[in-house]
Amino acid sequence: MAALSSSAGISPQGKRHRVQKEGEGKRFAVINLMLYLFSPADFSTKEIILKKAREVCTCNHQTIITFFCRLFPVLDWLPRYNIKTQLLGDVISGLLVGIVAIPQSISYSLLANQDPIYGIYTNFFCNIIYVIMATSRHNFVGSFGVLCLMIGQSVNRHLQLAGYSDNSAGSSLVDNSTSASNGTSACDRSCYSITVALSLSFLVGLYQILLGVLQLGFVAVYLSEPLLSGFVTGSSLTIITSQMKYLLGLKIPRHEGVGSFILTWVDLFRYIQNTNICDLVTSLVALAIIVPVKEINDRYKEKMKAPFPIELLVVIVATIISYYFNFEERYKSDVCGDIPTGFRTPTLPDINLFSSLAVDAVPIAIIGFAMTVSLAEIFGKKHGYTVRANQEMIAIGMCNLIPSFFYCFAGSAALTKTLLKESTGTQTQISGLVTSLVLLLVLLWIAPLFYSLQTSILGVVTIVNLRGGLSKFYDTPRMWQLSKLDTVVWWTTMLCSTLITTEIGLLVGVCFALLCVIFRTQRPRATLLGKVSSTEIYEDQSTYKQLSSIANIKIFRFESSLYYANKDYFKTVLYKKTGVNPVLLAAKHQRVEAQANADTGNRKGFFGTKFDCLKQAKKRSGKPPADACPPSTDMHTLILDCGAMQFIDTVGLSVLKETRHDYKKIGVQVLLANCNPSLRHRLREGCWAGEADSGGQLAFHSIHDAVQFAERWYHVRQEDSKEKDALQAAEDLNLQASL
Repeated sequence: MAALSSSAGISPQGKRHRVQKEGEGKRFAVINLMLYLFSPADFSTKEIILKKAREVCTCNHQTIITFFCRLFPVLDWLPRYNIKTQLLGDVISGLLVGIVAIPQSISYSLLANQDPIYGIYTNFFCNIIYVIMATSRHNFVGSFGVLCLMIGQSVNRHLQLAGYSDNSAGSSLVDNSTSASNGTSACDRSCYSITVALSLSFLVGLYQILLGVLQLGFVAVYLSEPLLSGFVTGSSLTIITSQMKYLLGLKIPRHEGVGSFILTWVDLFRYIQNTNICDLVTSLVALAIIVPVKEINDRYKEKMKAPFPIELLVVIVATIISYYFNFEERYKSDVCGDIPTGFRTPTLPDINLFSSLAVDAVPIAIIGFAMTVSLAEIFGKKHGYTVRANQEMIAIGMCNLIPSFFYCFAGSAALTKTLLKESTGTQTQISGLVTSLVLLLVLLWIAPLFYSLQTSILGVVTIVNLRGGLSKFYDTPRMWQLSKLDTVVWWTTMLCSTLITTEIGLLVGVCFALLCVIFRTQRPRATLLGKVSSTEIYEDQSTYKQLSSIANIKIFRFESSLYYANKDYFKTVLYKKTGVNPVLLAAKHQRVEAQANADTGNRKGFFGTKFDCLKQAKKRSGKPPADACPPSTDMHTLILDCGAMQFIDTVGLSVLKETRHDYKKIGVQVLLANCNPSLRHRLREGCWAGEADSGGQLAFHSIHDAVQFAERWYHVRQEDSKEKDALQAAEDLNLQASL
């Protein structure tokens, strides 16, 4: 007996405790180091609020200067303006953009259901205000096709409510100081149209200024590039449809609401026999001239110092031909009519219309600032200067609010003219002042010369400038290869904007895009990771080859935040990837143990208690039958890679607790890795490791640290098991010797 005790070791129990103590010491040393290095810092919310309040409320000479320089950026960059290096590029760019803006101002006025002069007013005033308040050096702010379409739809709806029909259109411009909402003769159709547009522009500007003041520039991020692109393409199709009646010279009603796109085409084919041959021929000739020249301008824009102003040339030639051949009386062609010169007396928007226009102004305001901020940031990054999104929103809001007193409708950054402005070498917003000077010449002297210009030519100019939106159809195959969800968002927004209405199309696009984001996070990608040989890097085993697995350790990556919407999917894919369902395995363990206990009880009834000690010793030393062996797993540690988890909510925290508890039942420890500070803070506050075992399971800084800890932990546990087996064997031998 003494020899047996000696072979098992001088002090087996002491050796076991020594090994356990050393293992625990190593583990807690790692724990303390990790907690010391990676515990999130504590910040006082009260101190932060007080600090911000002191910064805002401090008023001195310097803060006043800083405030006005931020509100009016022209005060910052104009004193540093370099005349020698910047003036020439600004003048040339301003002249070219001004020349192109003349026909587009007139054509977009018809799109907004306004007289031609108001489009020139809009581009003139918006440019001057934007120069003073903008942080972008390249944006051109004025009439934009998509906004003009939305304005025209709202104006036409209110014209119908007020009792104005399409046949009562008049071009006379009388004083509109009297509200037309009562249907009185003091204000004709043209007067009431601009009255509605002024009130709408005022509300749009007010919304945009409030968004900028409240620092809500982040709203623009919900309008993704595929969504905006699909919306612009759908709106372009609607605009082209609305302009077809001008190209054909048809008198058809303007449809609004759901299905207006289809109804307009039905009317076009229904009244196709009434086509004005003069307008049709003029439109085809203009298209045959403008389109090829525009294509040449686009193809050789790198080699050309400035694009050829073919639109203005066609407008001038068409006006001269229409005047000398008297197209208006001889062929009954529609012409622009009398365009007055000079400026009108400022007026106030009609407050009575605010309630009915409040909803219409929301999508116009959103699209307006989204286009402005997007273009500003694109060219800001390209040319290496900073753009402030909130200031851009205030600037575009002022460009709509102030001009609403001067007979201007709502505008935004115009895509085609901004691209032209950037490509012709503009340096600063001084080019916008030059463009306004060109438009001023038109307002004071040149405008009456466009009396005989056919509206069909203006329709051609509008359609040709929408080629960019239609070209997106060619990009859809490439978009499908890159992202199928983005392509579906594009097609959904485009079809809804075309077939339903622009406003509903925008709303459907935003909601569908948000649903796609939720879908991506609800069923994210989940993988098992393997180790890159001789490195501390762990990558996806299904993507990369020749990765080595860690013995008895599974590393699981969930590529999304864990919250209530994907909690069930997290468990499902975790059990599937690891091949271990701890709930089912624990239940099977319980059934096996219950069966073993039942068999032991039955056998105990046939024998006396005299030989119980001997039977227990034999049972411990012998192997149990195959059907009594509890199910085993091929892992001792599960590591959850939380690098892609930006946050977890209370439901996600509960899921992690349940996962740890379930795996612990079957002898598998769960470790977390790559947790960000906020995630570690949430785990600590939520007692993820448990109150009594706060030093046990950890959230490690990296996967490699977790793997090393798991290997050491398993090594210590194996040594403990060997010590227990040796001690138990010695006890069994002593028991047999005593018997």
